[in-house]
Amino acid sequence: MKRSGLPVFVRLDGRPAILVGDGAMAEAKRRLLERAGAVIVGEDAPAQIALVACEDPEPVVARLKARGLLVNVADRPDLCDFTLPAIVERDPVTIAIGTGGASAGLAAALRQRIEPLVPAGLGAFADALAAARGAMRARWPDGGERRRALGAALSGPLDPLQAQDREAVARWIAGSDAPGDRTETIVLSSADPDDLTLRQARWLAQADRVTHRVDVPAAILDRARADADRMLCDVAPQGLPGLTVDVATAR
Repeated sequence: MKRSGLPVFVRLDGRPAILVGDGAMAEAKRRLLERAGAVIVGEDAPAQIALVACEDPEPVVARLKARGLLVNVADRPDLCDFTLPAIVERDPVTIAIGTGGASAGLAAALRQRIEPLVPAGLGAFADALAAARGAMRARWPDGGERRRALGAALSGPLDPLQAQDREAVARWIAGSDAPGDRTETIVLSSADPDDLTLRQARWLAQADRVTHRVDVPAAILDRARADADRMLCDVAPQGLPGLTVDVATAR
């Protein structure tokens, strides 16, 4: 059973969310809901989600689930319909780290490691990219070409883990060329995705399609974009548009 579930971001700004409980854990849940802009209500109010942090939560959870609510229960992953991740926030950018309820301490430790890597100005950089959508569409009318250009920039001059000034996005749009069609080849040194080089991992993350042999592990293919085409073939086709990443195992 896959315990981690499907990661989603739920818009709660101005919407009701039930909070049941008191004490330090309930207050922590309250702060999370307030940061999300939720209107915190009691158990009997209409809502779509509920957070429970109380002794003997089973009866409360049963009542809430009978009404069709999705429920989170503090320290009881077995009762949860969803879990709350550790968060690194640079509004509007949010990095969420979850463990499927296995260990909140592990999620917190990972957040502490990641937090110093994320520039304070990342949110402003995200807003600059949003404001430049029209200019990017005009510069690269084809959607695939536009995505490849942005992917290449975010791996280079617009690296999001480096501080970017306010004009960085405009300079990039004005001065960059459209990325050409190309094929990159990955010959795996092992079946462990952690053995991929940084460059190989970036290729997979940016690929329009992944061509591969039958013995390439699923764990490697899972590192590619979810919407990238997968093509099982003995030899990678030539002349395909965009970025093709061909993956083979070492012989």
